[in-house]
Amino acid sequence: MGEIGDGEADHITTDVQGQKCALVYECTAPESVSGKDNLSFLNAVLKNPVCKLYRFPTSDNKWMQIREQMSESILSFHIPKELISLHIKEDLCRNQEIKELGELSPHWDNLRKNVLTHCDQMVNMYQDILTELSKETGSSFKSSSSKGDKTLEFVPVNLHLQRMHVHSPHLKDALYDVITVGAPAAHFQGFKNGGLRKLLHRFEAERRNTGYQFIYYSPENTAKAKEVLSSINQLQPLIATHADLLLNSASQRSPDSLKNSLKMLSEKTELFVHAFKDQLVRSALLALYTARPGGILKKPPSPKSSPEDSHSQDQPPPMRRQDSIPHHSDYDEEEWDRVWANVGKSLNCIIAMVDKLIERDGSSEGSGGDKDGEKDPALADSISSHPREDWYEQLHPLILTLKDCMGEVVSRAKQSMTFVLLQELAYSLPQCLMLTLRRDIVFSQALAGLVCGFIIKLHTSLHDPEFLQQLYTVGLIVQYEGLLSTYSDEIGMLEDMAVGISDLKKVAFKIIEAKSNDVLPVITGRRENYVVEVKLPATMFESLPLQIREGQLVHVYPVLFNVGINEQQTLAERFGDVSLQESINQENFELLKEYYTVFMEKMPPDYISQFQEQNDLKGLLENLHQNVQAKKRKNVEIMWLAATICRKLNGIRFTCCKSAKDRTSMSVTLEQCSILRDEHQLHKDFFIRALDCMRSRPSQGALTESDDPETGCLTDNKPTSRHFYPVALLLVSSHLLVVWLILSLALLLAKYQ
Repeated sequence: MGEIGDGEADHITTDVQGQKCALVYECTAPESVSGKDNLSFLNAVLKNPVCKLYRFPTSDNKWMQIREQMSESILSFHIPKELISLHIKEDLCRNQEIKELGELSPHWDNLRKNVLTHCDQMVNMYQDILTELSKETGSSFKSSSSKGDKTLEFVPVNLHLQRMHVHSPHLKDALYDVITVGAPAAHFQGFKNGGLRKLLHRFEAERRNTGYQFIYYSPENTAKAKEVLSSINQLQPLIATHADLLLNSASQRSPDSLKNSLKMLSEKTELFVHAFKDQLVRSALLALYTARPGGILKKPPSPKSSPEDSHSQDQPPPMRRQDSIPHHSDYDEEEWDRVWANVGKSLNCIIAMVDKLIERDGSSEGSGGDKDGEKDPALADSISSHPREDWYEQLHPLILTLKDCMGEVVSRAKQSMTFVLLQELAYSLPQCLMLTLRRDIVFSQALAGLVCGFIIKLHTSLHDPEFLQQLYTVGLIVQYEGLLSTYSDEIGMLEDMAVGISDLKKVAFKIIEAKSNDVLPVITGRRENYVVEVKLPATMFESLPLQIREGQLVHVYPVLFNVGINEQQTLAERFGDVSLQESINQENFELLKEYYTVFMEKMPPDYISQFQEQNDLKGLLENLHQNVQAKKRKNVEIMWLAATICRKLNGIRFTCCKSAKDRTSMSVTLEQCSILRDEHQLHKDFFIRALDCMRSRPSQGALTESDDPETGCLTDNKPTSRHFYPVALLLVSSHLLVVWLILSLALLLAKYQ
């Protein structure tokens, strides 16, 4: 809903057959609705609330009370600053890894120098943006007039929480939240050449047809390379830590502690080995080998058998030929297999030694308790040859061997994966880095809204055990309602928005206990894999399920449905192309259907039966599918059905247009009145009047003695106000839209005359 116009008022009124459906009063401080709101804690992320109270009649001639609250979020600036800091750290690390590729042939070395020059410039740009953002201490949201401000590119436009609390005479109180935000888009970069969806497709097509001087890796391979590097950075220190804990348990001669430490070490090492069981690593090692200077390729002698070889490891599948990567018959492919397998063999040696030590320790204790006081001669000789042996000394050499083997694997894998990333950067440097910048900008705006919505949803549903179970069992659906047209610059905005929302699949949430008063979320990870740590006070954290408290990640499933509703969409449908909107809606319907399938499979039958009784989700999905397939102009049924399904699935709702003002406010107020009618028995004759009441802009004035907030009866002198006509009527026909424009112009002329 976004920005508020100049001037605030205390009341407005709409006369309805002698009754008043009225805005009772407007305030700037939130009221405690229920204990579940956790408003004291939410104040850490929300600020500057504006509240309005309404009274509307129900179908049985009683009154329901409605409380609207709109709040800004300090996450508008906090999340972009966190994300930019993470990007700077990641890019500096990547630049250092490129420098450490070792000696390369002149061709590749020149490319590396060129890449590093441009990458250093990008890092400096990010640092400058972070510095400027740190200076922002005023408003907690970015207004629409600042869309094109370069220093605020990473900040979402008009991010607000729009909350409606309903207190009806017969039904239980209910909260309905919608996050309103401007469509995530790179406004400063402009849309002359389209948005991310088109730009990425074009860039990939050009890379695929590149010349001999570059090696083409698909986007999937590039993403895999980043994933392998991320696994290395995460798992290597963990394995080293668990190895040290194993030695510590050995020095204390504690069998139970030794077993637990070994279990953790085994799990992490197996994950480490599995991360490199990929064809990409082997092919990249070969490509890097050919990029070394000089080098007559000779096949080394057959590898020697590794000492302390206990259990054989499964060999990776044979390498398949990739036409874009040079291959040489002299290159020893088995060398990487040997290095990679030695990690698993070293772990097997450690496992065998631990089992042997624990078995001997148990045998010595059992022999001391022999009833007859006699010992088996062979066992006695074995014990005498190992008198209270030092476990630490037995395990220490094996741990060192494991670390050495792991270090060799890390060194080779890091260089090969960095070489893959070098190929992506080397081709069309300015274009590649500008696309990365644009994608980072759009993703930052989308992520700020997502984190805000997740925290609000978590606090609202903190005492709902079924919702908490859904979090760690299935994940959370996040539904975006787009109102952008497929005309002119808004096509580029929609293309940006589609990619930015799709990229949110890379985000997972981890709920942790807050150790201080600082409860702002923290972002970790790197591009392609982000983890947002949400902090909760100890009392709230303890109420969570064990799985979440133990650190299980909560995944999100973002979907976007867009329906253009303004006059530009009328032009697009008559004279332009709406295929972009149709393809986006179709793709995201499939994603929503996949989430529904997983939801029905994994949630408990009792919980599913409640859904079946209250509403037919399957029927709603089928209806949505029919509307997505239909070639219908301005089909707002798509928006209403998607929103209903999202609410039924306990999801997070977003509504977006270019600036999150006019179109967004029209949509949100229409949705709120529809909820009041369908869920809370709003009198059918009062729907349009309630809609007008919510959409009216209050005039300036003060409550007088004749104003009675308790009964909702206000003075009959109606203040002049600007009414936003119901969007549903405007969408019936383009002819009504033209009539509306003419009438609005006539009213404006009459007003100023």
